[in-house]
Amino acid sequence: MNKTFAFASQIRHRVVLCGTAAALLGAFGSANAFAATSAANPAMESATTAQKEQIRQLYLQLLGREPDAAGLAWWASALDAGVSMDFIATHLKASDEYIKRNTNSGPTGTGGLPAIPATTYNYYVSPTGSDSANGSKATPFKTLARAAQVATKPNTTVWVAPGTYAGGFKTTGSGTSTGRIYWVSTTKWGAKIVPPANSTNKTAWDNRGNYVSIIGFEVDGSKIGAGTKWTLGIYTGGSYNVIEGNHVHHTATTIPCSSAGGSAIGVDSYYKGVKGDVIGNVVHDIGPAGCSYVQGIYHSTSGTIMNNLVYRVGSAAIHLWHDANDVKIVNNTVSSSVFGIIVGGGDFYFTSAGANNVHVHNNIVFDNKYGISEQGKTGTGNTYKNNLVFQNPTYNFQLRNGLTHTNTISSNPLFVGYSRTAAMPNYELSASSPALGRGISTYAPSTDIHGQARNATTGFDLGAYQH
Repeated sequence: MNKTFAFASQIRHRVVLCGTAAALLGAFGSANAFAATSAANPAMESATTAQKEQIRQLYLQLLGREPDAAGLAWWASALDAGVSMDFIATHLKASDEYIKRNTNSGPTGTGGLPAIPATTYNYYVSPTGSDSANGSKATPFKTLARAAQVATKPNTTVWVAPGTYAGGFKTTGSGTSTGRIYWVSTTKWGAKIVPPANSTNKTAWDNRGNYVSIIGFEVDGSKIGAGTKWTLGIYTGGSYNVIEGNHVHHTATTIPCSSAGGSAIGVDSYYKGVKGDVIGNVVHDIGPAGCSYVQGIYHSTSGTIMNNLVYRVGSAAIHLWHDANDVKIVNNTVSSSVFGIIVGGGDFYFTSAGANNVHVHNNIVFDNKYGISEQGKTGTGNTYKNNLVFQNPTYNFQLRNGLTHTNTISSNPLFVGYSRTAAMPNYELSASSPALGRGISTYAPSTDIHGQARNATTGFDLGAYQH
């Protein structure tokens, strides 16, 4: 394998309300007929003016705002199809709350994002800025590439306003253990990174610095321009880096399936990087279907993978390889991929020890072809505790070295609105989910993907979401 490694949607926030409605409706038997009909024909327009006015008044009463066009059409059509107003009221409010939780527009430090400490140096980026400006709040830069040229000192924060930005840039500045470099989308997923008109490399964001945090961005590889197609979303080759609260989707979906590989989020040991943390990200629709070289989260060094939602990946949702060791894989939800979680080492760069001291706890691995497996070279210090592993038809577990898994739950997780194909499946846990309170506290994060506290009194829930 070469140095780019052969890599062995939480939810898209701009999907219209009707996508959430479909997921919610599909979860209840009383509305199944309407959900099926509307999925086949989302442009249903049979609702009368009176029915639309009823829905409009319901929006105003429950949500205090005018309905968006898609939501109005959807719920009015539901009413026309015989769905009761009581049902609509209940699930309209639920869908609105779900969108708010997954598209937090509040200040950094809410919605599952960390609070950013005050730093000595601060730069600003805005779609209305200029790269000939000085990057101050009053006169921001226009591009992330320009900000990368100046954000090179410890104790620096780059604040990126909502808008669309060209990807394909590299960040090389390093912080320190006492003064990190923070790249922050001021609105969660508001700063969207997309392929440039003419791409010259294969990576959306290539970070080589140490002590760098990349927080709250969206990387959308769906609209491909000319030039080199992206195979990598957010890649880091440095040490002590954090990739947190990002939404990476639709990358590498049209590339040829080859050993050149690809991933949505890659944490690499090739440049001797250690201690990479991947926390609270949403990753989906990655790679050509069934391509064994394109992964969701690909990790080849030490660190932590926790509170992530990963689904619809061409190969593995979470994959350890190369020099991976001392990794905690905790409270992730992975689904609808070929492999759920792979723990292994091989094609080593600097060690031949294999994947050892890897702790896989409190995860939900559901409806993949393969569940949790050890591959390549692995050690005897790995633990597999309190995971829900179900409906992975080839196998749920395949471990080595005589290792066993403990306290495994083998039943449907009962997500609120699960679908393998919906644009916006809801992976939160329903009130009757067997994943509630079944986690182990060892290595468990204190909050979930939304920043909601995990409750040690009532029990730690499995997966990325605390009920």
